[in-house]
Amino acid sequence: MPSATSILSVRDLHVTFSTPRGPLYAVQGISFDLGEGETMGLVGESGSGKSTLALGILRLLPLNGKWTAKSISVMGQDVVSMSERDLNSAVRWTKLAYVPQASQNALDPLYRVGDQFVETVAAHAKVEREDVLKKAGTLLEQVGVDPAKLQSYPWELSGGQKQRVMIAMALILEPKIVILDEPTTALDTIIQAQILELFKQMRSFQKLSSIFISHDISVISNIADRVGVMYAGSLVEMASVSDIFKNPIHPYTQGLRESVPDVRKNKPISFIPGTPPDMVNPPPGCRFHPRCPYVQEVCKKSDPPLLPYPGDHYAACHFAERWVKQ
Repeated sequence: MPSATSILSVRDLHVTFSTPRGPLYAVQGISFDLGEGETMGLVGESGSGKSTLALGILRLLPLNGKWTAKSISVMGQDVVSMSERDLNSAVRWTKLAYVPQASQNALDPLYRVGDQFVETVAAHAKVEREDVLKKAGTLLEQVGVDPAKLQSYPWELSGGQKQRVMIAMALILEPKIVILDEPTTALDTIIQAQILELFKQMRSFQKLSSIFISHDISVISNIADRVGVMYAGSLVEMASVSDIFKNPIHPYTQGLRESVPDVRKNKPISFIPGTPPDMVNPPPGCRFHPRCPYVQEVCKKSDPPLLPYPGDHYAACHFAERWVKQ
């Protein structure tokens, strides 16, 4: 999936966690490019590896996590060989920022919001406190939060305000790439819509490239240019958002699409039977085969590679061609 205007390039990224039961293979050989100004949606069930992929790119894994990659390039800089010090000063937050999952709980309740902006900047750059607070106030205003909230504690803010604060904090050092990890989770429907609209405005205003992670494919459809579908630590399909909805190739993607309620059609809500696999002891062959309605013997023995199909469409299925529209 190469791109001549790639701003983020990941090649063969693996992430493994040590557990008492043995190694857990959370991310397995993922490669992709993110184009300049593009929003890539990343969708899949809980446990599919979406958040771990983001943390692996940033090398922010817990102590029991190990990563390997052929290359990870951020705006032309290969971060694989960088030291932690160089990553903090040259990449994290300055070029690539991250809004964590459940970010409403990421703010320290014991420190004022303004102090947390200052602390975040201090970890990555040398900027005077007054300048940080001035920039933070401007960003808060842009995301619809009263700049006076810099003097507030997080517990004095609503869930939507805390989410907006975290988005502003991610933009404080003007990165060109932002990864947003389930930014609408745990918010009510109205606030979700406001956050999505805010992101669209900020993307245009800041000229951002972004990865938007969600387990909800309907949310992704409203925000992304291109969609990567993850299952059991692997990318199983990638295509434009239009193709993912109009012509999904992988049976898992088809199941995700059919699980979205459609008020225009009088049909029962569909679901994918079964549960995601145990990644300490994954099934042989295609990881999706125990849940796939089209499973054949080859699926149980051989793991299909991610292959290209017409229209810059990629899928990992032994029988993908039966769903490809010529």
